[in-house]
Amino acid sequence: MANRLIEKFLNLFRQDEVYKMNQTNAEETLANIFAAAGKEPSTQSLDKLLPEKGKSGNRRTPVILMTVFAVGILILLLILLLSGCGASASEAEDEAAKEAARAKLQAEAAANIKTGVGTRDNTPVCLVPEAPGLVVFGNELAEIDMSNAGEGYIVVSYLGDCPKVKLQITGPNEVTYTFNCKGGGVGEVFPLAAGSGTYQVSVYENIEGSQYATAYTHEIEVEQLDPTRVFLYPNQYVDFDASSEAVAKGQELAAPCSDDLEVVANVYNYLLSAVTYDEEEAKTVQSGYIPDVDDVLRRGTGICLDYSALMATMLRSQRIPTRLEIGYAGIAYHAWISTYIKDVGWVNGIVQFDGEDWQLMDPTFAANATEGDLKSFIGSGDNYELKYSY
Repeated sequence: MANRLIEKFLNLFRQDEVYKMNQTNAEETLANIFAAAGKEPSTQSLDKLLPEKGKSGNRRTPVILMTVFAVGILILLLILLLSGCGASASEAEDEAAKEAARAKLQAEAAANIKTGVGTRDNTPVCLVPEAPGLVVFGNELAEIDMSNAGEGYIVVSYLGDCPKVKLQITGPNEVTYTFNCKGGGVGEVFPLAAGSGTYQVSVYENIEGSQYATAYTHEIEVEQLDPTRVFLYPNQYVDFDASSEAVAKGQELAAPCSDDLEVVANVYNYLLSAVTYDEEEAKTVQSGYIPDVDDVLRRGTGICLDYSALMATMLRSQRIPTRLEIGYAGIAYHAWISTYIKDVGWVNGIVQFDGEDWQLMDPTFAANATEGDLKSFIGSGDNYELKYSY
């Protein structure tokens, strides 16, 4: 309404007969302005705003026009200001309600963390990737050690001096994974996440801008006897070892548990209660970001990739195969996790354990949403579109 009235005023000034606005039109226009503000104009109000009232209705009245224009714009600005304040107040109330709901979820999660002593062995097992050099391909620029490809990983070393290097792995499912390489001859571990089959492994050097040239490429055949084992090892995204603080915390959380499912629940509840979503980091995170799980644990804040990497670290070190998955949650690019439970298989739904419903396990969304939002969005898991698994 306010925008339409402003447009009406501006149109009056664009017309050739701009000064022919008569007394009746002025009163009508001001009455509309008052109506937009939710007010009923009195005769005294119009008298004060229209000093020319009572004089000839058809004479040129620039004073009336300018008065109406000035007062009208002021009233409209006031309307917009008040509506803006109302919207801001409403947004503030909504945010306060969401914060209260998050606090409630966090408190409930904290209350659900098991304590005591369980019957399950909680001794951490941190698998250590190796590059023994038994099966190696490469040239003067790159080296690929695939000695443990059957375990689900390769070790790649870039030997050249280019500062920007990319690695691409295309698996039997024809999905291409792209990684950054550190260089300097350092061996880095990369997962073969698509199981058994043919993989194309390529190393690229940056030429300029977004242009890259092939440094080395090789096709390898892989047979994985246990396709879940790759999701027990550390890699570039889920990086840990026996000295990691996250591993020690996982051991502590697993101590009261009697089976793998209880461990998953306890780790999940801990993350939900102890780690908050970092809105600022989410806005400024750069492409190629790699989580530091111990740093996330110490800070108690992180983005979706941080949550997922931290949970995956705790569970993998407890001998529970865990996939860090990246894809789309609705229209947002996002990361979450799935776990492999013995005698159950891969589970994409452990947000709550009510004995019946299995909901998609996404520690980030659970920590950053209200309970109602969580249930309505997750549903059967159809809102999640998987792109990559690490």
